Amino acid sequence: MAKRAAPEVNAGSMADIAFLLLIFFLVTTTIEKDSGINRKLPPMEDNTEPPIIKQKNIFTVLVNKQDRLLVEDEPMEIKDLRKAAREFLDNNGDGTCSFCKGARDPKSSDNPDKAIISLKNDRETSYAAYISVQNELVAAYNELRNRRALEIGASRGFPNMNFQEMQELHKDVRWSGNKTKLKDLIDQIKTEIPQKLSEVVE
Repeated sequence: MAKRAAPEVNAGSMADIAFLLLIFFLVTTTIEKDSGINRKLPPMEDNTEPPIIKQKNIFTVLVNKQDRLLVEDEPMEIKDLRKAAREFLDNNGDGTCSFCKGARDPKSSDNPDKAIISLKNDRETSYAAYISVQNELVAAYNELRNRRALEIGASRGFPNMNFQEMQELHKDVRWSGNKTKLKDLIDQIKTEIPQKLSEVVE
């Protein structure tokens, strides 16, 4: 007796189905975007000689592998870091800053333009501690910029608006006000209180 041939499965449309499934998953899948810290590198300069910086104009923050802070060679809790950084930036040691309200300690920074915050992290510092320290240091700059924006914003046509609100308003495509005037004000505040944050990993 002859063997019966096994019925064949028609696989002609399998490639089409696989292709359609592939397209479906590519279109419907969302790829998460990692959020990082927004940093703009300084432009390249022709002069190779580094500027002379007085030690009193450098605010040193060290984070060790146990996530402990050493600020200006003194142990410090992270909750006190923002205030300490703000007082350093706003010190006005040389008296040249007309809007500064600091203690004018001659042993601390001369003015916000000369003040530099130096952040040094250990390679084994946790990411959470690193971000927390970054947030506190940037918040110190933002608080000073917000205060300055409230001081001069009213005379420029932007009353009761802090620095961050000015930046959001400038980015808003629906706003039909004078963007050039607002941009000039934002640039002035950035020039008066520049964010000079140096980072090193040891």
